[in-house]
Amino acid sequence: MTAPPEAAGLPRVLACDADLLVIDKPAGLLVHRSALDAHEARNARDLMAQALGGAPLWPVHRLDKATSGVLVFARHVDAARALGAAFEAGRVHKRYLALVRGWPPEAGETRQPLARDPERPSTGQPLLPAVTRWRRLACHERPVPDGRHASSRYALLEVTPLTGRRHQIRRHFKQLAHPLIGDSTHGKGAHNRAVAAWLGHARLWLHAQAIELPAFGDRAATRIEAPPGAEWGPLLPPG
Repeated sequence: MTAPPEAAGLPRVLACDADLLVIDKPAGLLVHRSALDAHEARNARDLMAQALGGAPLWPVHRLDKATSGVLVFARHVDAARALGAAFEAGRVHKRYLALVRGWPPEAGETRQPLARDPERPSTGQPLLPAVTRWRRLACHERPVPDGRHASSRYALLEVTPLTGRRHQIRRHFKQLAHPLIGDSTHGKGAHNRAVAAWLGHARLWLHAQAIELPAFGDRAATRIEAPPGAEWGPLLPPG
């Protein structure tokens, strides 16, 4: 099975073989068609399937439309089943970059359970176990008044979700009073606009930087990375 050709408008291919297609999904692109965004017809699965001549693709995990980074598709049913079971068993490891408001501790973990459906009020919903770890990579301070101070603080984090709840990273950091910058649901518009003006780029500042897939079938364990885009450059620590 061949890889899709390089073409303008297609996401960048990170890896491709008989079992998997892995792309660097840009922010703003749906993973697949969704009733939650019914007016948006353009999506990663259809784009890549068309580039492969109509070959079927199975998404084995999800990224929010606004999140960029590593996205894995299975190219046959057996691979989809094996990776689906690996995700359920917690044997797939992911790492994200996130820009949050404030300066959280240098490292930490939250185990706050999350309601199953983030689109509905939490009251009355079952609460599901959810674990997120982080490590602080860099601190920034900008002259953005927040009502109490003349400046505002932002931190770049390496985030590792140990479970896969919907919008888990965004919801957990909102609970911690360190909402993600660019998050129109859980963040604050004034800070989102200020950071967009500073960096010259408006987006949700969340990027799926790496994924580690376990061995399955005849495949060895695999690690795949998507370096952050140029817009992240001013946020990264030196070196």
